[in-house]
Amino acid sequence: MRNIHQLLCTTTIPPYLLVLVLLPTVNSHGNATMSSHTSNKQNSHKLSSQLLFEINLHGFLLWASLGFLVPVGVLIIRMSNREQCGRRLKILFYIHILSLILVMAGAVLSLRSLENSFNNYHQRIGLVLYGLVWLQALIGLLRPHRGTNKRSVWFFLHWVLGTAVPLLGIINIYTGLQAYHKKTSRSTRLWSIIFTAEVSFIAFFYLFQDKWEYIQKQGVILGNESIRPTNQDKSPTDNEKEPVA
Repeated sequence: MRNIHQLLCTTTIPPYLLVLVLLPTVNSHGNATMSSHTSNKQNSHKLSSQLLFEINLHGFLLWASLGFLVPVGVLIIRMSNREQCGRRLKILFYIHILSLILVMAGAVLSLRSLENSFNNYHQRIGLVLYGLVWLQALIGLLRPHRGTNKRSVWFFLHWVLGTAVPLLGIINIYTGLQAYHKKTSRSTRLWSIIFTAEVSFIAFFYLFQDKWEYIQKQGVILGNESIRPTNQDKSPTDNEKEPVA
């Protein structure tokens, strides 16, 4: 028994030798961990830059469509109610097509690359907007002829959706600016001011052009109207001058 114990003691590796043997392995494992952590940081930085670009592109596409082209289209169709102009209607058609393409591009980008947990108002309103835009386009293609009973129902639905889409689009742009500020910690005050000025100008022009024809008529009537005295304005001398039958 003593011999076996002595044999084990003589063949046991000393502790300092174990440290020397295992040290390179530990160092190599530590270096691998550090290099992996560094590469993850670099990948995360690249990913965040790409994500930031996609967020900016998404915001630009939705502003260009719902924040600019759709309100301009509403103005054009409002001005075309009293004047049948083929060129203006063609411009309106192209604006609708372009805005639909931009909306779909922004939708595909958000669903493919951005986070979509739908836990905030911006994403929920955006999802509703995507559906309303396609529904409005489908209703536009199914327009019935004038004079039929379906025409009034179609016009009401088309008008409701045509009003709801730009209003929800404007609201969602403001919520998108708030979401962008929370996501990137960057100030969006300047963009909010610029967009508010744009919306205010479009709203003023929408109300002004509705009354522009009336204002012009008022000026024409007042300029060409001749003042004729009434019987009450006649003086007694004028009554004396009138011949008696």
